[in-house]
Parts: sequence; C-alpha cells; structure tokens
Amino acid sequence: MLNVSDYPSAERVFHFFEEISKIPHGSGNTDKIADYLVGFANEHALYVRRDEANNVIIRKNATRGYTDRPTVILQGHTDMVAEKTHDCTKNMLTDGLDIYRDGDLIRARGTTLGGDDGVAVAMALAILDSNDIPHPELEAIFTSDEEIGLLGAVALNTGDVRGRLLINIDSDVEGIFTVGCAGGMRIDLHVPMRVTNSAKKCFEISVTGLKGGHSGIEIDKGRENAVKILAMMLSMLSARLADVRGGNADNAIPRAASAVIECGERSAEDVLSLCELIAGEYREIEPEISVTVKEYGDAVICDAESSENLVSLLMEEPSGVIAMSSDIEGLVETSLNLGILKCEGGEAVISFSVRSAKGSEKAKLATRVTKTAENHGATYAIHGEYPAWEYRKDSHLRDVMCEVYRRMYQKEAQVVTIHAGLECGIFCDKIEGLDCVSIGPDNYDIHTTEERLSVSSTARVWEFLKEVLKNI
Repeated sequence: MLNVSDYPSAERVFHFFEEISKIPHGSGNTDKIADYLVGFANEHALYVRRDEANNVIIRKNATRGYTDRPTVILQGHTDMVAEKTHDCTKNMLTDGLDIYRDGDLIRARGTTLGGDDGVAVAMALAILDSNDIPHPELEAIFTSDEEIGLLGAVALNTGDVRGRLLINIDSDVEGIFTVGCAGGMRIDLHVPMRVTNSAKKCFEISVTGLKGGHSGIEIDKGRENAVKILAMMLSMLSARLADVRGGNADNAIPRAASAVIECGERSAEDVLSLCELIAGEYREIEPEISVTVKEYGDAVICDAESSENLVSLLMEEPSGVIAMSSDIEGLVETSLNLGILKCEGGEAVISFSVRSAKGSEKAKLATRVTKTAENHGATYAIHGEYPAWEYRKDSHLRDVMCEVYRRMYQKEAQVVTIHAGLECGIFCDKIEGLDCVSIGPDNYDIHTTEERLSVSSTARVWEFLKEVLKNI
C-alpha cells in the first residue's frame, strides 16, 4: 500500500490509483478496468453507461448550491502503454503492476507505471466518491484505447453528453494548460515474407538500452529508434531473416529490437564486431545502448529477396521530426514514429504513428509512407485518424482556470499547444461549442519503464482541480 500520509487530502486519489494499478489495462485489454468502473458506479448509485468499445460515462449530480452551474466533464483514458524490461516476468495481459513510492516519486518495478492516464481515472473517481467536495453536475468520461489511436473517443456516442466544459487530465507537466494539439493517424504496413528452408547456424541480435519515450513529446529530443538501428545492422550483414521485431506501441519510440538471422559463414564474433561498430555511432546520444549476439540454433528462414526487401523498406521509411512549426518557435509541426515491427503469419507488420498540426502535411506524409511501401510490394491500412484540436480564442474554462491558478500560486500558468495527440480534438469535433483545457501533474518518461509520477505535484493538481470545480 502506498504511504501518502504526508498528503492526507489526496489520499483517495492515490488509493484509486493503486486500485486500478492492480488491474491489467494495457491498450486493447480494457475489459476489466471497464468492469471496475461500472461496479464503482453501481456501488455509489450513480448513472453509468458503458459501450462496446469499453468507454464508460459516469454522471454525478451537483452538490448543494451548485445546481445552477454548467455541467463539467472530467475526461481521461483507461488504457496504458504496457511496456516492460527484458528481464521482467510479468504477463502484462493478466498481471497488475507492482507500484511503490520512492521519495516524491511513484514507480513500477520492471514496467511502465500507467500514470498516463491512471492519474485522470484516479482523480475522477476520488471526486465521484466524495461527499464533501463542492462541484456542479459532473460527467466523468473514461475512454478506452487512447494509446493506439484514440479509438475509444472515436467510437464514443456523445449524444447524451450534457457538459460543454471539458477538463482533460492527460497532460504531464504541472502548471501547463494545453489548449490545442496536432492531429494524427496510424499506418500499418504488411510486407510479404517468403519462407524457404531451415538453417542450422543462426544468431539472435538484440539492441537494447535506448531511452525511448512518447513519440509526441520526446520526438524532438533526438532519441534514436532501436528498429532503425537494427535495420542498419541487418543491411550491413546482408542477412536472411527468421524473425525480426521491436517496439510495443506505435506512439512509443522503440527502446529495443531483435532479429534471428542466418548470415553464411560469419562467426558470432564477426557479427558482434560489426554491430558494435554501428552502435558506437549512437553512444553520444544513447549512452546505454547495448548489443548482444548469441547462437540461436535451427530456425526457419526467409529467402534472401524477402529479407533484403524488408530491410531496405525499414531503411527508406522516415521516422522522427519531419518539419518544425513556422508559427510557434520550438514546436514540432509534423512527425512520424516507426513504433512496432513484428513478423507473423508469413508477413512483417510495421506500424507508424503520424502527427501534424496541418491536415495537408499529415496527408502528404502518409502518402510518402504508403508510396514507399508500395514500391516494396507491401500493402497498407490507415486507421485511428483524428483531427487537430484548434486553439479557441474565447474560452470561459481557460479564463477560470488561469485565474484560479494565479490566485493559488501567485504566478501565471503556461498556456500552450502541443505536438502530442489528445482526445480533446475528437470531442470538439463531436460536441458543438465544447470548451476544453488539458492539465496534469508532473509525470516523467511516460511510455517507458522509467516512468515516474510526482506525489507532491499530483497532490497540488488535485487541490487545483477541486478549486476550479468550486469556481466554474
């Protein structure tokens, strides 16, 4: 049990964060957390609606004296990027997280923490659970599968949603109010791989130790992509492939990648030497990069043409920052992340996350990716497309939140637009006149096994959220 007795007013927030951490809730695996939310609503005699996508809406009446205030939506997503270290034995589909407090930080042993976006779920539940927090009518909207294309928000029927003020709790720096974001899409490439015969002398190459990170937030920090580095190694080795894979989420920069290969008469020492030479070019940016080569034994391998074609495609496809904003200094305008590579069923699947603040540039980049794929005999599928969230010049919600922040902390909040995708764009597209602001506590290295959530910052944002609800 997390000991947060030094922050007594936020104990219920951390209680619910710990409760949902016991429930496996990686993207695509949100049945159980939806069950939990419905059970919570029923126990508290609150209105609840769950849909086939595992979105859950819970409504709570206004407290006394707040019935004439506008309905407020508290919104966050229930899924998390389920990453783990190479030596972690947890089954992320069936096991909960092992979270603990380390000074001012909450961490998880061997896995991602899920502060993105468990903190939103926990804060909303703490308010729905309360009987002493003044607030207008509340609608808590818990969406599913945000991390794999904002799929829950896209699927949600908002016809019965009453609120026109939405506080999204999916940002990760305290004191920053996000009021706009890029649009995006997912692209999956399917590359045919022809199996030939079994080879007796195969090696497994592993590239590990990269920093990784969120492809919307850390894409401009120069972090390398393990899949792209592995592709360069495979190109230099002229290897035939038995298996190749890397990354776990299309919106997370891959920290690790591996391949099982057959490369003629080369020894393990020769293979390692060449791979180390390539890895050495990245050590200034990725000081923890590590390469291992070990004998694998027999494996069914693909022919040379299929192997060369896949490696060439991986080399040619872009990944990283494509263009910076000409309007906002330091803001990425357009980017692409090669997030997942895997072999299955006679093909290789490559998954990308495309982002841009400009719809035309998003479309242009998608065309570049798909044309390159077609040139290599691959097919593709585009899904999870979502619109940009455009800045709103007149915002009652933003004005109230800025005033409350100024009064509580004697300084100005930072109001920004970001490159990372948020569900607010989808909700603004679905609900006419919706006014949104996104906030959140300090949460570091999200989408990686180094993720940490600040206890003190979470407690402060909790106090701020309660004060905003009092002043809407």
